[in-house]
Amino acid sequence: MIEQIIVFGVLLLALILFIWGKWRYDVVALLALLAVAVTGIIPADQAFAGFGHPAVITVAAVLVVSRGLLNSGVVDEIARRLSLVGDGPAVQVATVTTLVTVFSGFMNNVGALALMMPVTIRMARRNGHSPSLFLMPLAFGSLLGGLTTLIGTPPNIIIATYRADHGLEPFRMFDFTPVGLGVALAGLLFIIFIGWRLVPVREGQASRQQMFEIGNYVTEVRVTETSDLIGRSLRDIHSTRDMEVVVVGLVRGDQHIAAPSSFEILEAGDILIVEASSRDLALFINSMDLQLAGTRKPLSERLQSRAVSIVEAVVRPNSPLVGATVRSLDLRWQFGMNLLAVSRQGERLNERLSQVRFQPGDVLLLQGPKGTMPEVLSSLEALPLAKRGLSLGRPRRIVLSLGIFGAALGTAALGLVPVQVAFIAAAVAMLMTNLLTLSEAYESIDWPVIVLLGGMIPVGQALELTGGADLIANAVLTVAQGMAPWATLAIVLVGTMFLSDLVNNAAAAILMAPIAITIAEGLGASPDPFLISVAIGASCAFLTPIGHQSNTLVMGPGGYHFGDYWRMGLFLEIIIVLVAIPLILHFWPLALAGS
Repeated sequence: MIEQIIVFGVLLLALILFIWGKWRYDVVALLALLAVAVTGIIPADQAFAGFGHPAVITVAAVLVVSRGLLNSGVVDEIARRLSLVGDGPAVQVATVTTLVTVFSGFMNNVGALALMMPVTIRMARRNGHSPSLFLMPLAFGSLLGGLTTLIGTPPNIIIATYRADHGLEPFRMFDFTPVGLGVALAGLLFIIFIGWRLVPVREGQASRQQMFEIGNYVTEVRVTETSDLIGRSLRDIHSTRDMEVVVVGLVRGDQHIAAPSSFEILEAGDILIVEASSRDLALFINSMDLQLAGTRKPLSERLQSRAVSIVEAVVRPNSPLVGATVRSLDLRWQFGMNLLAVSRQGERLNERLSQVRFQPGDVLLLQGPKGTMPEVLSSLEALPLAKRGLSLGRPRRIVLSLGIFGAALGTAALGLVPVQVAFIAAAVAMLMTNLLTLSEAYESIDWPVIVLLGGMIPVGQALELTGGADLIANAVLTVAQGMAPWATLAIVLVGTMFLSDLVNNAAAAILMAPIAITIAEGLGASPDPFLISVAIGASCAFLTPIGHQSNTLVMGPGGYHFGDYWRMGLFLEIIIVLVAIPLILHFWPLALAGS
């Protein structure tokens, strides 16, 4: 009894912290793991066994293989053909949503979204449409595609290995396909014909200039003969704390330097292109004895050059930027980057940039060296939104990557080797054939998700070992007493959906799987339909921006508000329940074999 109270207390606190979002979900998972280990519910020598669980290994391997496919250019080659799509928003929504749904069935769904989002935004702007019409359907399509195969989403992998932990054969590669494909098709048809019309149009996302209006904040000032800046470096300006001034360009005679070095020593007659509020600009001019200078070139030429570019990037949920400020990160000193503006939910933040604490989904306007921009954005876990260079690849690399991927799919689908072995072998093969480097392999792994899985799997086992799963299952059976078995199945599906809308979908699957097994045992039914229900429900988080990373990633670029998601998501979840229950009962009967 005491152990049950401890486990329920740990889970309740973990759920509160997941929803609160103050600490990242991998940290919360580790805290929950430490709690059940310190209290002795899970033996200390087994506390970290979750990190070697087949589900964790498989998720990591699939992420690496997905990076190899991207590097080969096979996916980009398909995305490139989007330029042939018509100008109408209906056909464009249908095309990009279908494409991301197909991609996410065979690669990580966040990776599929990351590929398609810059392409989609560029297409929308080129045709004068608001990206908000496209991005929510795109995110939802990436979730639907994950339902169709074992490797499409972590919950499917978790459920497959959980079945094996209970003495049954693990689900194979395409065991999820009959139900998942039917649900995905129903959801896709709804999005294409009705759903996208329910999405609010955010006009502020039409273009970078409209979103940030950066020209209103950029001014040219001349260093006078008596200025205090003569002989000082630009770093002295950037380190000034009583005013916020960012030097984004320097004109010296006929020489124009975009994003000049912090060590550049200033001379009389230099013209500084600075970004500052009216208050800080006035203070800067008066305190440093400067003069306003006339505009010489268009804004785009003043802030960019052959070596310097301006990029929009969205902050990913796992980014080290989350919770930090420009000053604490010292973007200029560490990375040579200038932060020009921040947009949140489609609106530019007008507070001082040094005081902004970044949130997942924020869109940043960054200025920096073209050569290091991709590496910097990768290390900052920020996804570029404009002018993503497509890697068209060579035919040999495309054929090679598809061959390796197909071999992994085939051997896993036929049961010749376990899925984790098949995809680890595929990852190694891609490394050996130079489809990706070792550093790219490690960078491609979503380590917070790996830590979340490794931490929460023992916590889920603790729920089962202490009888907590039995207690919840019995409560569900009591509520469902006298109902048809399919109604109990619907309760499990809807309950998992609701939980997944609030916490990470992998955590929802880990917590609901033992409860689903216990409910099936209480009914004397096969566990398979209940496990499939958990897999479907865990991947259908359509009501909030916090239920899945895909939803979070499109929030800023789409200018969405928290309450926008349910407008399309609620109808989508209802359709999924109505379609999924009959399909599950048809392909995975409730009756045990031989009964």
